[in-house]
Amino acid sequence: MTRQLTQHDDRAIVWFDIDNTLYSASSNISHAMGTRIHNYFVKLGLSHEEASDLHMKYYTQYGLALRGLTRHHDVDPLDFDRCCDGSLPLEDMIKYDPSLRQLFEDIDRSKFRVWALTNAYRPHAERVLRILKLDDLIDGLVYCDYTMQNFVCKPEPEFYEMAMKQANASDPSKCYFVDDNRKNIDAAIDLGWGHCVHFCEKGLEAMEGGKIKEIDESREPGAKENDVQRVTTLQELRSVWPEMFKQ
Repeated sequence: MTRQLTQHDDRAIVWFDIDNTLYSASSNISHAMGTRIHNYFVKLGLSHEEASDLHMKYYTQYGLALRGLTRHHDVDPLDFDRCCDGSLPLEDMIKYDPSLRQLFEDIDRSKFRVWALTNAYRPHAERVLRILKLDDLIDGLVYCDYTMQNFVCKPEPEFYEMAMKQANASDPSKCYFVDDNRKNIDAAIDLGWGHCVHFCEKGLEAMEGGKIKEIDESREPGAKENDVQRVTTLQELRSVWPEMFKQ
C-alpha cells in the first residue's frame, strides 16, 4: 500500500501522525479503543479500578498502553491488536474528506516527501489511510512493529531515529512533523526536527479512558521551553508552512 523509499532523497519530509490527526476526534475512535483496552486489562485478571489505573500509568509512562503490557505482563501484542485496533469498525466511524485529500494533493512533491508516523500497528494504519483515500498519497509508513520484541514507539528517541533511517533522511532540520500529542512533538524537537506543529482540534476532546486528552496535552516535567505552533485544523498548515504547498 505505502511505498517505502530506500534511495537517498534530499527533499524535506512532512511526517503526519494518523490517529486523531488525520480524522476528527469526534469519530470517538479513541473512546472505543479505550474501552477495548480497558476490557483487555480486565481479562488479565485485574479489577476495573486496577485496569483503569494501570492503563493510564502505561499510557503516560510509555506513550502506548501496549508497551507496558509487553514489558510487565505475558501479553501477545498480536492478540492485543486483534482484540483492540483490529476489532474497531473503522469503516463506520470515519469517512473520506475530499478537502483533506486536496490538502495532500497540493503539497509540492518536488520539494517534499510525505510520510505517516504512527504508534499503531501497520494493519490499523493502512485501514485508516485507505478509508480516507490517502494511501496513494503517502510515500512511506513508520509504525510500531508488534512482531519485534521490545518494539519502540513515540515519544522514544529510537522511534524517530528509526523513522529517519527508514526514510533515508539524514538532516533532521528538514523534518516537518504534525502530531496531536505534545510529548511526541517535544521528543522530535529534542532530536533536531526543524518544523513541528501541535494539532489541537478546536472544541473536541479525544477521550480514552476519560484522561487521554489531558495526557496528550501535557509535557514531561522539566521539558525545555520551545515555541511550537498550534493549529486547530490541518488546513491551517497552508499558512503555517506555505513553502510546502504548490504556489
